[in-house]
Amino acid sequence: MYLLGEQPAYADRLINRLQTIPSQLLEGLQPSGPNLELKHTDDLCAELPTQQLFIIEAGLLHALIDGKALFYLQEGDLVGLRQSGDLPECRYCSDEPISLIPYSRNAAFQHIHADEHRQELFTQYLIGHTALLGDALARLKQPEIRPSTGFKHFAVGEELIRQGDEADNVFIIIEGHANAVVDGQKVGDVQKDEIFGAMAVFTRERRSATVVASEPCTVMVIPKEQFLGLTQSNPRIAHSLIESMARRIDLLNKEVTHLRVNVAV
Repeated sequence: MYLLGEQPAYADRLINRLQTIPSQLLEGLQPSGPNLELKHTDDLCAELPTQQLFIIEAGLLHALIDGKALFYLQEGDLVGLRQSGDLPECRYCSDEPISLIPYSRNAAFQHIHADEHRQELFTQYLIGHTALLGDALARLKQPEIRPSTGFKHFAVGEELIRQGDEADNVFIIIEGHANAVVDGQKVGDVQKDEIFGAMAVFTRERRSATVVASEPCTVMVIPKEQFLGLTQSNPRIAHSLIESMARRIDLLNKEVTHLRVNVAV
């Protein structure tokens, strides 16, 4: 079995060792019939007789789970272990000729369990494949980001951020309410659960507004580097940010409309 994509050197060594195990497991057991020869297949399991195991003698099989290519099997690999209806569907397909050596499933398991060494090899084979798939999952899964957040408390009238300052953090109001002020003029409200201070982080510019607590506030402080990672790994953060920006755009549109009306008058 080979996993698609890059894999560490120890995985290559493990794969090479696992590749030799099926022939050792079935050594001394006669095949149940002639080789099964297929020119190609879109769903190998649908074409295989039940209650049989197969060793791939020639060819390459691609394995797809939930329609996604995950790994492939090649010469020496064992096919037919997955025959339980309770397991996730795994479809094997191949665009090239493939030759399979058939063995009776019951006879194969009896042969394996009749010898302690073969039992140990079979255990190593199953654990090895589990380890490879676990390694693939660990490398595919995005790391969970645990931001080193802090909390700050502000009294009424205190500045949460100041216009013109460097943007090192992003903030979320946990409790309270604040006003956004530009050049001494109030331009908007910052409500509970709203994210603020993100625009300057994204644009790499200085703060465009001062935010002043209009009532006692508790604020979560997130370093900008960790916030950028959170927007990628946490859809709720991204959704909240979009909502916040949408409210501000709506306020700006209303302000522009109000100014146009005043100019017209």
